[in-house]
Amino acid sequence: MKIPNTVLVVDDDAAHRSMLKVLLSEWGYEIFEADDGSGAVDAVEKRPFDLVLMDIRMVKVSGIEALDRIKAFNPAIPVIIMTAYSSVETAVSTLKKGAYDYLTKPLDFDKLRLTMERAMEHTRLKEENRLLKESLGAHFDRRNIIGQSKPVVKLLETVAQVAPSEATVLITGESGTGKELIAGAIHFNSHRKNGPFVKINCAAITETLLESELFGHEKGAFTGADRRKEGRFVQSHGGTLFLDEISEMSLPMQVKLLRVLQEREVTRVGGDQVLQVDVRMITATNQNLEELVKEGKFREDLFYRLNVINLDVPPLRQRRPDIPLLAQHFLETLSAKNQKTIKGFTPGAMDWLIRYDWPGNVRELMNAVERAVVLSKSEMIAETDLSMLPESPVQEESEKYSALDGQTMANLPLDEVEKVTILNTLQAAGGNKSEAARRLGITRKTLHKKLKAYGVEPSRPEGRGSPVGKLPIF
Repeated sequence: MKIPNTVLVVDDDAAHRSMLKVLLSEWGYEIFEADDGSGAVDAVEKRPFDLVLMDIRMVKVSGIEALDRIKAFNPAIPVIIMTAYSSVETAVSTLKKGAYDYLTKPLDFDKLRLTMERAMEHTRLKEENRLLKESLGAHFDRRNIIGQSKPVVKLLETVAQVAPSEATVLITGESGTGKELIAGAIHFNSHRKNGPFVKINCAAITETLLESELFGHEKGAFTGADRRKEGRFVQSHGGTLFLDEISEMSLPMQVKLLRVLQEREVTRVGGDQVLQVDVRMITATNQNLEELVKEGKFREDLFYRLNVINLDVPPLRQRRPDIPLLAQHFLETLSAKNQKTIKGFTPGAMDWLIRYDWPGNVRELMNAVERAVVLSKSEMIAETDLSMLPESPVQEESEKYSALDGQTMANLPLDEVEKVTILNTLQAAGGNKSEAARRLGITRKTLHKKLKAYGVEPSRPEGRGSPVGKLPIF
């Protein structure tokens, strides 16, 4: 049986206090009463409360004085102040003294209920965060990782175990989940944290340039090599090297990477000097490497070298309790960036955020919140602000074919059937190229070539030029 939350109602107006007792009892709270600030302080000192709802103007001891004494005794108790005499100065004063929020009489009951729920949820999350820190260790650095859901707690506990070791780690998960942040958490909680943390995206660089980027090159090694360059392995000596989208690395490059992992030494392109390197390797992919091994597209021996420890980052739809935390974080960051004052989300808007499946994961959530911030004309994000999704060439093209039945498809040329399949899959993936490529069983490079041939581009740029910088995932 669930124990009801306890609320202390403090008001010298007996009729108002009685009305609140009836109302809050109907909402499932256990109500205690005090008719003055001094009585409120005595009550708090005698027993714990989940929340205090207190008037500000009372005859003997005011709500502001009582707030000071309650916070001095137990700063964790959320206190919501009520008054019929609202003023900006009073509001600022109570908030500075530690009040959770400030409501004016006559009370808006919907706002009262929402504010109380948020206050107690805020307290609950703070306690869960405290317990999580204890389980992870006092010195564990979350590296801007936001989240309290069970999958996230389990993942971070594993990160805390893995970080102090020298084991090679393979991070898997859908695009947009924040695999790079997990890699950063491993590095900055290891004994290598004072060393360099070097990152490179294997899909963003051609095979020829990737070899030079990883191993370095000598002056004159190829056209344009006008000076010696140290590679990422040398740059990350004593630290950690993070290779993102490792599945996009060609087989010849995989052979060279395997040799480095085995021998712990590299040679610059165009040179013969052998350089010893002390590097911890962390890799990431949104592809199934085991399937790629079976298909002959990824070396089995390299896979086992990389997959000593596997950390799978859960998609956002599997950690819905974290969506409000992430959404509020993005709201605060992006409101400041766009010079707008937006306090939060309406209940309908938050419900929309929680129910949506987010095929683009945290990256898509951030983009949706930024769009809502820019479009919103009020201090609260409404559902209509979130539903204003821009049309895209991919969507327009896909809609041309979405109504085709099986018989019509059978009469289309083979290359047209391929186009229909690719565009519909990309549309179903929310414009996310990596996710669409995964569903189609092709590489992202192949998908990009196909889209270029069709003359369309996906609706989401997959985080390039991200307005927030590093994305918190949890």
